[in-house]
Amino acid sequence: MMWRLNQFKDNTAVIIEYGEKIPYSALLHDSQKLAEKVKDRCLVFNLCSNEYGSLLGYVAFLNNRIVPVMLDAHLDRMLLNNLIESYKPDYLWLPARMKNEFGYSVAYESNGYALLKTPYEKVFPLYDELALLLTTSGSTGSPKLVRQSYQNIQANTKSIAQYLDLDETERPITTLPMSYTYGLSIINTHLYVGASMILTQKTLMQKEFWQQFRDYKATSFGGVPYIYEMLDKLRFFRMDLPSLRTMTQAGGKLSPELHRKFAEYAAETGRKFIVMYGQTEATARMAYLPPEYALAKVGSMGIAIPGGKFRLIDADGNEITEPEAVGELVYEGANVTLGYAESGGDLAKGDERNGVLITGDMARRDKDGFYYIVGRKKRFLKIFGSRVNLDETERLIKSGFGDMDAACAGKDDEMVVFITDKTKEKEVQNFLEEKLNLNRLAFRVKYIESIPKNESGKTLYAALEKFYD
Repeated sequence: MMWRLNQFKDNTAVIIEYGEKIPYSALLHDSQKLAEKVKDRCLVFNLCSNEYGSLLGYVAFLNNRIVPVMLDAHLDRMLLNNLIESYKPDYLWLPARMKNEFGYSVAYESNGYALLKTPYEKVFPLYDELALLLTTSGSTGSPKLVRQSYQNIQANTKSIAQYLDLDETERPITTLPMSYTYGLSIINTHLYVGASMILTQKTLMQKEFWQQFRDYKATSFGGVPYIYEMLDKLRFFRMDLPSLRTMTQAGGKLSPELHRKFAEYAAETGRKFIVMYGQTEATARMAYLPPEYALAKVGSMGIAIPGGKFRLIDADGNEITEPEAVGELVYEGANVTLGYAESGGDLAKGDERNGVLITGDMARRDKDGFYYIVGRKKRFLKIFGSRVNLDETERLIKSGFGDMDAACAGKDDEMVVFITDKTKEKEVQNFLEEKLNLNRLAFRVKYIESIPKNESGKTLYAALEKFYD
């Protein structure tokens, strides 16, 4: 079993809306009943939101060697249908309000969620150690999934719980989706230590969120850079939150100014502010900045987590040893995942990485051994914490607007979408909001006469930079 729920049976596992407390014993009972309906090891799509039904599905599947694909319950239907077609899951576990939208029979219903039986029956064989599948490129609907093993999850969970010094007195409140690797790692680590989680679908912008925070005595929250920018605007530093102990940050690089602000707030109020670095390909976390260095090392992602190690390599793959030199960041550890799946046939594959991950991030190491990310080698952006593949986003636009050229560029939290039809600016904006579930503030659509290209027809992205403003 992945989680030793019986060991904490009298502890509160989850606090849900209106303060209802669900003990670990009930979570164990509910998850076992669900697992009995699935019976055999197979593939299940878990359509997630931050509610109890999602959590019990996740626990039921992992504890009983059923393999879930964790997907946002609000994922665009066309993109979801593409994933169903690619992977042919045996079941869907989804909010009960959605149960009549697919035409599949209802096999079981519990706690606001329904189990639907698809027409598929173990179409693709599953590798013995395959535990979990997560999307890697934001919400672009790419069929590429990250294959995580039981060992990956256990190793990363133990390491994070160790460096965050977690115990059963913790009470995190959800600020991130369960289908997102960072949000899921918070659940993994707190289940591991027998802590209580406050599951809420309220957002930071709602006064009900902060009421729940106080009423249920939340001790911690996690946030991507966008969340910390919001907190700064919401005058977070003036809030009365006596139960708060720890703030963690990952999902992209925080600006040095905000890093310093939150580190100073933590130092002044006796709390911990912990910056972290990770990727879905490493289960969740690879680095953390110990809280005692939060001010001394502003801008750093820190050091490798317990059990992991870093090195930097040059363009020829040679290791860089001198301080302050920039190279590509390479990580080694038991949490490095098995590899990718791009279709159902890939689910039978074994470990293709052997504990080594070339991250695609460019970094430098200071004389004290602390690492700093300086850029990204490939074309990904972090958009409010979700990783968006610019090439896939481009393809999505071109397939939706076949009579128009397009190119995507920009920087983290500010994607710029260039199009060659001025009349389509608003239409493309609405299209991307709907398809990718992107916040309108995260991207701009900009008309230019033509997309700059080289002689072989490849887009010259560097030439687009002059159009950003």
